[in-house]
Amino acid sequence: MIIAGGTVISSIFSERIIRRFGTGIVTVASTFMTAAAIVGFSFSHSFFLLCVFAIPLGFGAGSVDVALNNYVALHFKARHMSWLHCFWGIGASAGPLIMSSFLIRQNSWNAGYGAIGIIQFCLVILLIVSLPLWKNSESKENTERNNPVKFSEIFRMVGVKEVLIAFFCHCSIEITVVIWGASYLVIEKGISPEIAAKWIALYYVGLTFGRFISGFATIKLNNRRMIRLGQIILACGIIVLVLPFWDITLLPGLFVIGLGCAPIFPSLLHSTPENFGREHSQAIMGVQMGSAYIGTTIMPPIFGWFASHISFGMFPIFIGVLLIILIIMAEVLNRKIDSIETRK
Repeated sequence: MIIAGGTVISSIFSERIIRRFGTGIVTVASTFMTAAAIVGFSFSHSFFLLCVFAIPLGFGAGSVDVALNNYVALHFKARHMSWLHCFWGIGASAGPLIMSSFLIRQNSWNAGYGAIGIIQFCLVILLIVSLPLWKNSESKENTERNNPVKFSEIFRMVGVKEVLIAFFCHCSIEITVVIWGASYLVIEKGISPEIAAKWIALYYVGLTFGRFISGFATIKLNNRRMIRLGQIILACGIIVLVLPFWDITLLPGLFVIGLGCAPIFPSLLHSTPENFGREHSQAIMGVQMGSAYIGTTIMPPIFGWFASHISFGMFPIFIGVLLIILIIMAEVLNRKIDSIETRK
């Protein structure tokens, strides 16, 4: 919760920091904060120290997400955004593998964090070396920027409320599948915990593979079509997951859900300058990421409460309802943006 809280706060206030110091400096500083925090975890032997190091980890993670996503949205094409998040999927898969290997071989989670911290510090060095590469594009950004946008102005912009709800719902779907998917397989489908944990990896496989393929698909399809395609595939994955022949359909269902989630988040992010203007994209990106992190923080406990009081069988229904809200918000956003373009 400390990490999540720091991430939300740093995401929301990131615009002012990035305006002052630039994307490159913020990226280096944020990565250094996360690296230091992870190494701090490796030396921690009390819960109190874990809480202390969770503070820079949260603040660093939020800022670097907002900085890089907006930078790519402004300066690169949709395929680059998809591939950026494809590599996030690779990292998200590699982290647990590294940790599990240290737990198995050395019976030490501290050593696992230490290894990941070293990798992160190598990334800091690489980013420092690359700082000169950011300067030309950042000088262009500075000429396009006006004064920082006030929060009251952000929420009055047309389409902002809809896009925030869309990010909230999408990331709630992703995190609910990751956190509660294995429990659904064990409690509702009677699968052993060991097998269920491995099967959830199929979701990450679908997510990572889908974002790699999406990078090529964006050459022919625009962001809106990619979002709609992802929503259709995600709906198909939920349907496959609940088919009665569970022993045959569970595996492809999890893969297809990941495949459907793959293009939605990168395409929504890449649409930000197009929907709200390049001069407002940094501010909007911050509140979008903040809304996404709020969803990943509060929705898993909410589902856990429903599951414990009703049934884990609600798992497909829960993510299905979130998907319906996501679809509605995305289409309302599109209509509002189109109406603005028509009046112009």
